[in-house]
Amino acid sequence: MGNSKSKSTKKPTLKSQIEALEISVKEENDKFLRLFAEFENYKKRTSKERLELYKTASQELMTALLPIVDDLNRASNEFEKSKEKSLVEGFSLIKNKFSDTLKSQGLIPISVEKGDDFDAEIHEAITQIPAENEKMKGKIIDVIELGYKLGDKIIRYPKVVVGN
Repeated sequence: MGNSKSKSTKKPTLKSQIEALEISVKEENDKFLRLFAEFENYKKRTSKERLELYKTASQELMTALLPIVDDLNRASNEFEKSKEKSLVEGFSLIKNKFSDTLKSQGLIPISVEKGDDFDAEIHEAITQIPAENEKMKGKIIDVIELGYKLGDKIIRYPKVVVGN
C-alpha cells in the first residue's frame, strides 16, 4: 500500500523543471531590464534637474546684477565727458573686466540699434511716438534699456521706443 501511494504523487519531470526555470529566468530578466531602464531614466532626469537648477541659480544672479551693469554703463557715459584721461581709462578697465566676467558666464547683451525693425518677440516697446518719416514707422526710434540673454534664453528684453 505504501508503494502505490508514492507512485500516485508525481514528481516533476526534468523537462517541466527546466521549463519552469526558463520562465523564471525570463521573468527575472524582464524585471532586470525594467529596473535598468527606470534607473537610466532616473539618471537622465536628475542630471537634467541639476543642470536646470544651475541655470536657474545663474539666471537669478545675473538678473540681480543687471541694474549694476546699467549703472556702470551710465557712469561710463558720464566719465567719457571728463577731461581726466586716467580716470576714464581706469573706470573703463573696471567696467570691461566686469562685463567680460559676466560674458564668460553666458550673459550676452542683445544687440539693438536705432532704425532696426521692431520685433515683439525680442523687444519690449515701452512707448510709441510719431515717426519723423514713413521710413521710421515700425522701427526702433530709441533704446531705453539694453536687453540680455543668458545662453539662448532672454532674461531681460530690451526696452525700446517705436515709431508709429
